[in-house]
Amino acid sequence: MTDHAHPSARRIGVFAASSDAIDPVYRQAAQALGAAIGRQGLTLVYGGGNIGLMGICARAVREYGGRVVGVIPRRLADLDLAWKEADELIFTADLRDRKAKLETLSDGFIALPGGPGTLDELFEVLALKQLGYLDKPVVLLNADGFFDPLLAFLGSLADQGFMRPKALDLFSVTFSAEAAVAYVTRYVRQDPPPTWF
Repeated sequence: MTDHAHPSARRIGVFAASSDAIDPVYRQAAQALGAAIGRQGLTLVYGGGNIGLMGICARAVREYGGRVVGVIPRRLADLDLAWKEADELIFTADLRDRKAKLETLSDGFIALPGGPGTLDELFEVLALKQLGYLDKPVVLLNADGFFDPLLAFLGSLADQGFMRPKALDLFSVTFSAEAAVAYVTRYVRQDPPPTWF
């Protein structure tokens, strides 16, 4: 164990794009996050893919000395989308099972830019957190302002009464990989959790 990480935050779940057809600035963010996780000797828990930001982040974690646990549905693995160099690969029946396993194995979560799958994973942990089913840190790594439209939308939900403004405290927003990892590893448990109503 390093001196940098809280013992309860050794395994960082990362949600990230599987697409390769995206701006290099987001690829750089994934590389930086993987390096930040690896340098502290932490474990990445992620969707198990070998492509997109997922693959970039996983390879960087290993390159910089961290451990990688991939969780991937068997159907996707059969399409040769799994990163076989992961320290551990866990196969699940489907996407729902994968999300449940990611939530169980991770001590905290960092969302990189991504599409519907990434947002699905992010919103599931936020919903679980606001209902008190889990209390783990959640961070949006807002590379190049990627999450700005989402943050504006969430603000409008609070303004219109669809959720309490306090629910915006369910997550943190950072602009650097180092700050995201620091937030997760230094997280102090919240009690009670924010709620919608």
